[in-house]
Amino acid sequence: MGDTCCDNQTMGAIGQIISDELPGAYVHSVRVGSTEGADRTAGFFGNVNTQIDSVCTDLLSISELRGGVNLMGFSQGGLFARALVQRCSGLNVRALVTWGAPHAGVSQIPECARQDDMMCNWMRRVAARGVYSWYVRDHVVQAQYFKDPKRLDEYVERNVFLPDINGDSREQPAEYRERLVALDKLVLVRFSDDSMIYPAGSSWFGFVDGDNGEIDVEDTDMYREDWLGLRELKESGRLEFVEVEGTHMQIDEHVLRGMVSTHFGPRAPLLRLQ
Repeated sequence: MGDTCCDNQTMGAIGQIISDELPGAYVHSVRVGSTEGADRTAGFFGNVNTQIDSVCTDLLSISELRGGVNLMGFSQGGLFARALVQRCSGLNVRALVTWGAPHAGVSQIPECARQDDMMCNWMRRVAARGVYSWYVRDHVVQAQYFKDPKRLDEYVERNVFLPDINGDSREQPAEYRERLVALDKLVLVRFSDDSMIYPAGSSWFGFVDGDNGEIDVEDTDMYREDWLGLRELKESGRLEFVEVEGTHMQIDEHVLRGMVSTHFGPRAPLLRLQ
């Protein structure tokens, strides 16, 4: 949220670290739109379903990715990366690692990383008009993974993205679960002092109840009834819950390098979403 695919200070730097760690591997950073400016705007405004369909089409046209890929997503990009696994049927994803991703949604619109970020502040002002109103729900990205624990029926009825990929609508295509269960590895990274994503436990598919009491993923119907296949992945040793020290998206380089070398093959193509 607020980053672009290729900024040398953020995602571009991460891409270079990954390339250094995996010599010879094809590393591709996902961009939404034709320019970096459009990519940044798409992190705040647009329809996530349309964006994911577009990215899927783009990725399927890249010959280097046809033999299978590893996928790494950062912040909301981790949520969208998981949606790609579920929805992009021609993309053979071997491993998925997400960092601080709001997999279970957020009960508060994320704060801006910088107070002078005009686009982020504008997003928050628009979202304040009502996350489930017809315009906001279709055009503000963060509203499309907003989940009010006190208005769950309205969330399921009006949210245009998250209920579908999380099975909350109970009308999820069987392929969504099948594609997640097919992963060799799913790693969910949570930041110990994350105040950007609320609740922070969403990074592990946890959430809060109507009184803001924390709900661990193991205590959700989604996990117990295994709507998404998380329990199957866990019981087969293919799901890891990892906590790293720091605030949201403050990633130590050694931790990043270790994660890449541990979970990704030395020459497998790698995709990044931010």
